[in-house]
Amino acid sequence: MDKLFDSYWALRVTALILALLLFFYAKAQLDDGQTSPSSPQMDIITDVPLEVYYDTENLIVSGLPETVDVTIEGPMQIVLKTKLTKDFKVFVDLNSLLIGEHSVTIQHENFSPKLDVTIDPKVIDISIEEKVTEEVKIEPEINNSLIAEGYELVGMTAEPSTVFVTGAKSVIESISFVKATVNSEEGITNSFSKEANVKVLDSSLNKLDVTIDPEIVKVNVDVKEYSRKVPLTIRQTGTPMDGVTINSITSQTKVIEVFGPKSIIDPITRLEVEFDISEIQKSGAYEVKVPLPNGVTKVSKNTIEVQANVTKAVTETEDENADGQEPVPGRTEPEEEVVEEGTNTGETTPEEETPADEENNTDTNS
Repeated sequence: MDKLFDSYWALRVTALILALLLFFYAKAQLDDGQTSPSSPQMDIITDVPLEVYYDTENLIVSGLPETVDVTIEGPMQIVLKTKLTKDFKVFVDLNSLLIGEHSVTIQHENFSPKLDVTIDPKVIDISIEEKVTEEVKIEPEINNSLIAEGYELVGMTAEPSTVFVTGAKSVIESISFVKATVNSEEGITNSFSKEANVKVLDSSLNKLDVTIDPEIVKVNVDVKEYSRKVPLTIRQTGTPMDGVTINSITSQTKVIEVFGPKSIIDPITRLEVEFDISEIQKSGAYEVKVPLPNGVTKVSKNTIEVQANVTKAVTETEDENADGQEPVPGRTEPEEEVVEEGTNTGETTPEEETPADEENNTDTNS
């Protein structure tokens, strides 16, 4: 026996036999797909894409999950290989189903028959509806708190003003709002344009699962300084000069626009302009400055034209001057009366004699 193991060839043959035994044992284990018959391996493959087959041109399917979780259990080598390669498929085939509500079972293929496969969820409830495309008008919007104090939003427009929305018929019918919300920094004082995403919402402001074309539009935001038109009144100040009567003070400007913060402008019910009548001597048009109330940044007119209707009383000096007595310095005397030829100056023609003259003439003759 010792001589047998001392033989070089005997040792080589023994080693070869042992190697062959180990090789066939390992191969048998791999073929059986298990290292230990009593302890199979289990693993979960998450977020596996769900493939769906149906008429995508004319139908819309709702209720389908985008991904599912797949649990596999079996020999360790096969479990590991399946998880790494992911050469399997999880799907639902809806081509044979009609429009309406259905419960369908998720199917799978390309898994090893030595694996136990469980899909979560296994059964799903779906709805198959007609695909509809509708053109709808966009409603641009912006948070008014972003607009600076003293300014206001005049209007907003979207370019294009409409978008095409595609989805299930019931979803399209539930559309209540199509919004394009503009985001900006606070303190807006100027008009501007900016791109905004379009959102399609139902009456509860829930976002609807639809396709929008285009998804982004240009929104024009028109902003101006806040203003309001208020009535204009004229208040007379001062005392008229002696002999001057102010008949009326009027202006064709009846309203004026005031600008500034809303909290200051809104309480203003009228704008009062003072007109000093103490130096008015004749009728005519006078320019008057419009006051700027506290907090008001500007007014539409800095000055207005006021029409004054004045009557000036005739003084005694003017009366005497009118009678030819003591002319007033600087005043032009009235021109002399032109006497027609044949008429004596200072004499009264018979046609012009008064009854008193006739009596005087009678008394003289007698």
